[in-house]
Amino acid sequence: MDRRDFIKVAGGTVLAGTSCTYAFRFLTSSSMSDAGVDSTLAKRKWGMVINLDKCKEDCTACLEACREENNVYHDEDDRWDINWIRKVKIEGKIGSATTEKTMILLCNHCDNPPCAQVCPVQATYKREDGIVIVDHHRCIGCRYCMIACPYNARFFNFKDEEHWINPDRPKRTHGVAESCHLCAHRLDAGKMPACVEACEKIGCGALSVGDFNDPESNVSKLIADNSVKRIREDLGTEPKVYYIGL
Repeated sequence: MDRRDFIKVAGGTVLAGTSCTYAFRFLTSSSMSDAGVDSTLAKRKWGMVINLDKCKEDCTACLEACREENNVYHDEDDRWDINWIRKVKIEGKIGSATTEKTMILLCNHCDNPPCAQVCPVQATYKREDGIVIVDHHRCIGCRYCMIACPYNARFFNFKDEEHWINPDRPKRTHGVAESCHLCAHRLDAGKMPACVEACEKIGCGALSVGDFNDPESNVSKLIADNSVKRIREDLGTEPKVYYIGL
């Protein structure tokens, strides 16, 4: 191969590499956030309202439903256990009296999600309908998102999933970060998230999910008719989980 032929081949290789790089950037910056979202969903903004006054302290229906639907295993060792949705007890004071309340915590699906902002490979992104998703195929397990999340709502999957409860959902991947995705696959199919459905089945009705862009939706009406709070609103993350009775 003479010098002229070598330059032609080398130049073609560089151009091909440049094209691949451009295509990769295009996919990660634009179409990835729109993946799986049709024009109807793009007009919505999904969010949740949790009525703590209706939540039964000893009820675990929502927790169990989440695990069964999404194949989230329960490990007896707290170091490895993963909780996409969990219950905790918080204490407060009214005057000199100490009060205790059970809280339900999960991903807040923020409008300004810090987890997505720090991800170096854009494995975490916000869909057009507001749901924050982790792409397990892209996640490199750096755990920056876990550090950035102010709600401690992200977990790291250290183990291979041995218990495949729901065959309709994919087996979860070890070595990646994960969190509640608001059962996006169910919402896309016109169903409610597993936790909400389970809560309704037992007649509790503490969890509600709906479209914040629709003033007639259940969640919009709950916010309009009740005194609601969000966790750490001061951070500017614009969480989309509201609480009644907090």
